[in-house]
Amino acid sequence: MELVKKIRQTEAQAQKIIEQAKAGAAEKAEDGRKNRRRLLAEAEQGRKKAIEAAVAAAQSQGLAEIEKLKTQAGEKQQQLRDKAARKMDPAVKKVMEYLRD
Repeated sequence: MELVKKIRQTEAQAQKIIEQAKAGAAEKAEDGRKNRRRLLAEAEQGRKKAIEAAVAAAQSQGLAEIEKLKTQAGEKQQQLRDKAARKMDPAVKKVMEYLRD
């Protein structure tokens, strides 16, 4: 009788240990899932920040390129105006001479 009682106690203890192990495993699994979600969220934030930084850099470079092109276009326009102005006086003189003759 004493032996049966000890066997039942041992079985109860074993069952308790098994249940505790299951609970511990479930808790660790949940902790792992939470950690994975946190890491994914952090990675997503890092990705968004990197994209925002790249967009800002591209925008800055684009604006700089626009200013450079505007400056070049302005210089070319001025060169053309100067060239046209230099040729205008002799052309007007020729036309006036032609009309006088």
